[in-house]
Amino acid sequence: MSILDGLLKQAVGAVDIQQIAERVGLPADKVESAVAALGAAHHEPTDTVQTASGQTGIEPGKLQEIMQHLGGEEALGKIASLLGQSGGGNPLGGLSSFLRE
Repeated sequence: MSILDGLLKQAVGAVDIQQIAERVGLPADKVESAVAALGAAHHEPTDTVQTASGQTGIEPGKLQEIMQHLGGEEALGKIASLLGQSGGGNPLGGLSSFLRE
């Protein structure tokens, strides 16, 4: 289980990155990057999916699929909070930046 899997379980219950990767047809590391980018973009004033697409190079349709497998906008808000993207601080010491790399 990756660090991100543990955070996702905490935020939205049983979510498996590998399972999502298989469903959307992307490698697990790309899905991890996508989740981190979606979480980071969630509190931005721009469109979440478009912003995450620009950061990851993953097409918006695939990001929408990933977001739906996570549980939609509400789940994404919880993930964003865990990744420390709301407000200015990052209580996880850059974990979200690390996950996007």
